[in-house]
Amino acid sequence: MVYASATAARNKLFDWKILKSKSFDLPVISVGNLSVGGTGKTPHVEYLINLLKDEFRIATLSRGYKRKTRGFILASESSSASEIGDEPFQIYRKFPEVLVSVDENRVHGISELLSLANKPDVILLDDAFQHRYVKPGLSILLTDYHNLYTDDYPIPSGKLRECRTGAKRADIIIVTKSSKVLSPIVRKEIENKIQPKEHQNLFFSYIEHNRFISLGGEELKAKKIFFNSILLVAGIANTYPLEIYLKNFCDELEVIKFPDHHNYSRKDVSKIIEAFEKIVRKNKVIVTTEKDAMRLIQPDIINHLISLPVFYIPIRTELHKQDKKEFNNYILDYVRKNSGNSKVHSKED
Repeated sequence: MVYASATAARNKLFDWKILKSKSFDLPVISVGNLSVGGTGKTPHVEYLINLLKDEFRIATLSRGYKRKTRGFILASESSSASEIGDEPFQIYRKFPEVLVSVDENRVHGISELLSLANKPDVILLDDAFQHRYVKPGLSILLTDYHNLYTDDYPIPSGKLRECRTGAKRADIIIVTKSSKVLSPIVRKEIENKIQPKEHQNLFFSYIEHNRFISLGGEELKAKKIFFNSILLVAGIANTYPLEIYLKNFCDELEVIKFPDHHNYSRKDVSKIIEAFEKIVRKNKVIVTTEKDAMRLIQPDIINHLISLPVFYIPIRTELHKQDKKEFNNYILDYVRKNSGNSKVHSKED
C-alpha cells in the first residue's frame, strides 16, 4: 500500500501538471510496461526499427540499465555492453545505421539527439512508460500473456512498478509471448480482462526463435540440430519460453539462472564451465540468450569461453496476422503525419 500510494501520488503530480512533462516536435514512441522486466521490450523496439528504418532516420534512447557509465552516450564501434548496457549494445550490433543512445535523463538525451547534424526523424524510447518527464506522441504498453498486469500487484506483493490504473496512459497495449496459434475464445477472454479504453488499441504478439549462433558470430547450419544435453545459461527475467523451445533440441536440459541484466564475472564463468564439465554426455552445448551474449563477449569473459561450444538464440517479435497490418499502419501513419523528413514515400502515398 505504501509503494502503490507513493507511485500514485507521483502520477497525480504529473496529471495535475505540478510536475512537468516535455513534448518534442518530432515523433516519439515509448515502449514500456507496468511490470519489472520480462515482457519483451527490446524485441518490440527491434520490430519498430525494422518497420520504420527504410523510410526514416531512427534513434533509440534508453537509460542503459546496469551500464558502468553515466550521462549521454551515442553508441559507436568502440562501444561495449558495460558502457551502454546490454540491450542498447544488442540493438547497435544489429542496426549500425540506427542512432543508439543512452541517458538516464531522457529529456536531456532527446535534446542531445536533436542537436546532432544527422538528427533523427523519429525517436524510440525503450523502457520509458514510467519516465513521465517526457510526453511521448505514442505510448506502447506491453504485458506478458502468462502474467497479465491485470492479475498482478505493485511491488513488493507483486511485480508492478505502479498501480494497474497506469495502463490508461497507453495508446497501444500489446499482449506479448502469446501462443502462435491464438484462438478467438482466448483472445476475447484476455480482452475482457484488460478492458482497453476507447482510445486504446489491443494487439497480440508472439516470439519467433532464430538459428543457433556461436559467440563468434557463426550460424549453426546443420540440417538437423539435436543434442544429448543443453546447459542453458541466462540472466533474464523469464526463461520459461526459451526452456520450452530448447526442449525440442535435446534429451536433457539443465539451467543456470542469474539475475536479470547480470554482469558476468570470472567466478560466474568458472561456475558455468564446472557445470558443463559435470555433464557426462558427449554431444552437449551451452546455450544462452542474445542479451546475455552481449555481456559474455566482453574481452575478459569471452577468452575463457571461446574454446567451448557456446551458442545464443536471437529472437524476434511477430504480430498475429489479424493484428500485423493494423498495427503497422497505425505506427506508420503516426510517424508520417508527425515527421517532415521521410526519406522515401510508400506506394500508397
